[in-house]
Amino acid sequence: MASKYIDPELRSEEAFYRRKLLISFIIPGVFVFLMWLSKIVELLFETDLSHFGIHPLSTDGLSGIILSPFVHADLRHLFNNSLPLFLLSVALFFFYTEVALKVFLYTWILSGLFVWLAGRSAWHIGASGMVYGLASFLFFSGIIRKYYRLVALSLLIVFLYGSMVWGIFPGLYENVSWESHMLGFFAGIALAIAYRKKGPQPPVYEWPDEKNEGEEEERKGDGERGRMGEN
Repeated sequence: MASKYIDPELRSEEAFYRRKLLISFIIPGVFVFLMWLSKIVELLFETDLSHFGIHPLSTDGLSGIILSPFVHADLRHLFNNSLPLFLLSVALFFFYTEVALKVFLYTWILSGLFVWLAGRSAWHIGASGMVYGLASFLFFSGIIRKYYRLVALSLLIVFLYGSMVWGIFPGLYENVSWESHMLGFFAGIALAIAYRKKGPQPPVYEWPDEKNEGEEEERKGDGERGRMGEN
């Protein structure tokens, strides 16, 4: 009959990771909720919030650096950004807990700021800059750290969102802010480099020194021979 005993350490470790995962849902969940709330307000009041987007090198478009991720052209645009943003953000907060909030905020601000500085003269809306920034950070951070668990996450990002890379090139998609994609992508790379020594690091394994181990065995052998001589 199989034993029902469960190691308390394994139980506590499982509870820890379950709690960590639930906590990782909070900020991404609130952010995505606000994105949908903005669209609901637009639909209910039959208004257009595009003027809260980013208009490069314009004082009217400065507020868009913060507000543009909450404004989307339509429900399809909103859904296409919501799911990857939520999943990538949860992965960020789960695997990079120590630096996750800073990386999330800097991705938000830098992707918007770069578009304001270098984008075309048009209204840029949506959270795609953040999506590309987070995907870029998670991919390059895992590679830079050379930590197998994070490299596995990097490969998963490529598998799920590898096709996103085409969005950084101009002219491939109509009515799409490729600048947001490209500049968000670069922001993610910059943050991966800036935070490469902070957060999770590959474990360091200590191997016994062969020389010291040989000396210790020799001392043990001398001791045993001494005891045999005394007998």
